[in-house]
Amino acid sequence: MKRLTLALAAILVLGCFASAQAATEVKMTGDFRVYGNWWSGRNFTGWSNEFNGGSAAGTQTEDDFGVNQRFRLRTDFVANEALKFRLGIRVNNQWWGRGTLTADAPAVSIDVYQAFLQFKWPDTDIEITAGRQPLALPQSGYFDGGLVFDSEAAALVITAPLVPDTLGLLIGYSRFYDNGNFDATTTQVSDELDLFFMALPITLDGFSVTPWTALGVGGRNANYDSLVAANLVTPGYFAPGWSKNQNAYWWLGGAIEVDALDPIKFYADVIYGQGAMADRQVNNRAGWFIDAAIEYTGWDVLTPSVFGWWSTGEDGSWRNGSERMPYTVPSWNGGTSFLFDGGQELGADSNMYMNPIGTWGLGLSLKDISFIEKLTHRITFVYVQGTNSSKAFRNVNYANYLINAAGLAVPMTGAFNRPAYYGVDYSYPGYTSNGLFSMGRDLTASEYVFGLSFDHKYMIYENLAAIIETGYAHGHFQKSVWGPRLANKAQDAWRVAFGLQYKF
Repeated sequence: MKRLTLALAAILVLGCFASAQAATEVKMTGDFRVYGNWWSGRNFTGWSNEFNGGSAAGTQTEDDFGVNQRFRLRTDFVANEALKFRLGIRVNNQWWGRGTLTADAPAVSIDVYQAFLQFKWPDTDIEITAGRQPLALPQSGYFDGGLVFDSEAAALVITAPLVPDTLGLLIGYSRFYDNGNFDATTTQVSDELDLFFMALPITLDGFSVTPWTALGVGGRNANYDSLVAANLVTPGYFAPGWSKNQNAYWWLGGAIEVDALDPIKFYADVIYGQGAMADRQVNNRAGWFIDAAIEYTGWDVLTPSVFGWWSTGEDGSWRNGSERMPYTVPSWNGGTSFLFDGGQELGADSNMYMNPIGTWGLGLSLKDISFIEKLTHRITFVYVQGTNSSKAFRNVNYANYLINAAGLAVPMTGAFNRPAYYGVDYSYPGYTSNGLFSMGRDLTASEYVFGLSFDHKYMIYENLAAIIETGYAHGHFQKSVWGPRLANKAQDAWRVAFGLQYKF
């Protein structure tokens, strides 16, 4: 009887699925990547740092070689041109031998990274998207991704054409973090981070500009990701914490693209952001970021471009707050350089994770180089120099060293009213794992890094590519800031990766 019941249930499910198929078109897209990844001198030391090592600086040695694999499948359930639902699942950036790719004893690591409903309001072109979806605040198209936020998020986004083909409207709301419906005690606390945003894309003949603004409201007890917290708070934040239960962050920006002089194209972004300005002065954070690029698209054999950027950096005092622009989860990159995190086709652990905030730089990129059918190349050179005061980094590093050396615990709590992460290297000078600054990721005005990327892609089939990515970086770092242990260890960084990418 039990088997009969299960059989009937299965028939019922299949019948419902068949009925759904009759009314709904199902479309699947996705990609699969697998690649071997070799590094020498990652983080300029070959050691861990707080940004991608998860421990105090220089306490772990990174493996030289690993094989990485990722898989993403997006399924659209399309009722008609105006209504669909998307479900995206993935096995996200797993190393062979770990997690679900462990031989004989795999762990479950499939997760839902997209799940959203998208529809147009009847008899209009107003489009509404609700659910976990790809979300990026505007950035000009040259720079690979957004700087303030570019990832997936649970959000409500509404777009509408105000003047067809000329002026549009985008408004949205996202809840980034929420500790849950109930607080730990009978005293209610602020434990959410909300983001409200709006853009007005303007498109004219040969010119487009997208002015935009965003407002974030953060509670000091939200369970923030440690890196997001470090990208929002100030160097002096760890001392008193926030005095207010909630603080506002806001950004104002403009993304510009000009192709009126085709085949010459111009791109630029101007962004100003500030946060916690109503709190103690030590917690105030505000700053600018500007980038620009010129690209020539008139040649068949290659596309050259030059680009640059500048942002404000920390001054010599942490008591007056921070002069760096706050941000959350970036994906900004120029020329798809391996120095920055954004745009690389071979995904995880493909770059040096440098921070564009608090730096200025210039770059030259030659992309779509092609002399043989199906084979393309890209060469990018980038020079980066810091705009941060050496004194600012040195003071914060030393303060953290004294706190830890004195045995005063500053634990990782996840709450925003305490530091996001603090480790310790007791051989100070050299304590760098303070959750805010890391050698090689953040630069003082006396430090520089230059990097060279040389990447290749061969299309085996229309949807299958063989990819080789290579990178070289050299840096100069201050011993008085990072200490002799790390600065003396600093060496050139090298990377070689070879892999396959299948898109379907």
